[in-house]
Amino acid sequence: MTVYYVNSVTGSNSNGGTSESSAFATLSAVESLRLNPGDSVLLAAGSVFNEQFDLKYSGSISAPITISSYGIGDAPVIRSSNDGIHGSKASNIVIENIKIADTGANAIYAGNVSNWTVRNVEVSNTGLSGKPGSVSFQSSQNITIENSTLTGVRSDGIWMDKVNGVTLVNNTVTNSQGSAADAIQLNDSSNILVKGNHLEQSETNSAKGVLVLIRAQNAVVEENTLVGGGFGLSAQAGTNIAIHDNDISGYGGYSWSYGIGLGDQGNATNYDISGNYLHDGVYGVLISAIGSPAYVRENIAIHDNVFDDLSSSALKIDRSASGYFSNNIIDSSVSTLTMPAAIAAQNTFSIGENKTFEQAQAELDGAAGGTSGDTSSSNEQTPTTPVSENVDVPAPSQVSSPAPSVETPATTVPAVVDPKIVAVHDSLKISTDTGSAYLGNLLENDNASNGTVLLRRFGDSAVDKHGLTLTGKYGVIHVESDGDYSYMVDAAKLAGLSGKVSEFFQYKISDGASHIDTDSLSVSINVDAFHTSHAAQMLA
Repeated sequence: MTVYYVNSVTGSNSNGGTSESSAFATLSAVESLRLNPGDSVLLAAGSVFNEQFDLKYSGSISAPITISSYGIGDAPVIRSSNDGIHGSKASNIVIENIKIADTGANAIYAGNVSNWTVRNVEVSNTGLSGKPGSVSFQSSQNITIENSTLTGVRSDGIWMDKVNGVTLVNNTVTNSQGSAADAIQLNDSSNILVKGNHLEQSETNSAKGVLVLIRAQNAVVEENTLVGGGFGLSAQAGTNIAIHDNDISGYGGYSWSYGIGLGDQGNATNYDISGNYLHDGVYGVLISAIGSPAYVRENIAIHDNVFDDLSSSALKIDRSASGYFSNNIIDSSVSTLTMPAAIAAQNTFSIGENKTFEQAQAELDGAAGGTSGDTSSSNEQTPTTPVSENVDVPAPSQVSSPAPSVETPATTVPAVVDPKIVAVHDSLKISTDTGSAYLGNLLENDNASNGTVLLRRFGDSAVDKHGLTLTGKYGVIHVESDGDYSYMVDAAKLAGLSGKVSEFFQYKISDGASHIDTDSLSVSINVDAFHTSHAAQMLA
């Protein structure tokens, strides 16, 4: 197992390359070697390499070939008129702690490979407009991308086709440019985990969306933040798809824009869509298709989601489908359902009991002994029942086979289980500049069967007795261990903006008895109204 060093500033290709003092100068010097399992290629901090790095040899599962960095300073940068890193049939590779920028094609491309891990890699200004991907894998297996950042690329951020075993965890992908660009697109892939990522398309010229899964098999998409785009999550076709606990907002631009959509480009079976917060968009969940393709859409379970600030309905179904929609919380100003009478008459999709925010809060208050707490961090509502946007829509009968979980297909309605701890999304809406912090409590609308609710983590950090302060996209938030929070808008960050902007903070609560749930706070700012009140304050 040999370590090779490359330093574009002090190195020389006449060196042996096996120590910092005898480093190579270029990546081509490494390409001339036969790398063996367990070998490492370390690039010096501050180096810039204006060449494509071709990986020709494979490591082993227990001893991968690693491309990383050494030294103190800025991460080494690979620039190229072609791909940054290119691999074909080279497996068991780790790429970490480097930057790839200003390439003429992909930052990373690999085909017919297995067991690649990309971690702590920064990517910018890469990809080719109109072509798939900036970090791209094709006809491969076991690909992991984690803790990496892709910003302002010229195509899809991450693109994969025919990959079995995809893990995308804790990445940030923002503003992928190009008319056909998505933050992430996965085609005909299987055994997928997309978790804890921040994906944003709020400042892009793309006419598409944020996250796309086409004909996926066995996919879990959970605890992600999706912002902007023509749509949020397009899981158009697939089998065994779980979409849980995501925050999806800011999607729009089209009359059909949706937070979660399915029903096009193939059969869609066994979907569980639950625990998501869909807000500041057009439709919540859309089951539809272009034209009238003979696709199957069955066992679609949509439950325990929150729908807020939507210009159309929480659910739209305009193609044949089976499943159910129940136990969701819907802003009282948002209608529940858009369903043509002809589809409703098929009696295959059940619309069960759903709640407004007031009804959900009243139930929590009742469970806590009938006392109602301050609701300053929840949405202001009028307690009315959401209504259908369609006339003469008969109530569908109860479907006999609701959507099962991804792990264990089910054929009967699952029993209702009383949860040990229940977390309810929090929302802070700001439309005036008060000149002071906005206050609330994160825990007052949460509930535990033992009566104890504790704030454990906020963002990625533990909350201790001194509390925690985080700087967000548009302001600074401080939280205490008892759930009290204060949010101070940074007016300078709103300069030049208009319309509505939002940011999202995720946190975990516990009942002190090993039961944990994930909760979230969404901060929505009406920028125009804020600017107006701020200007009035300055003149006062």
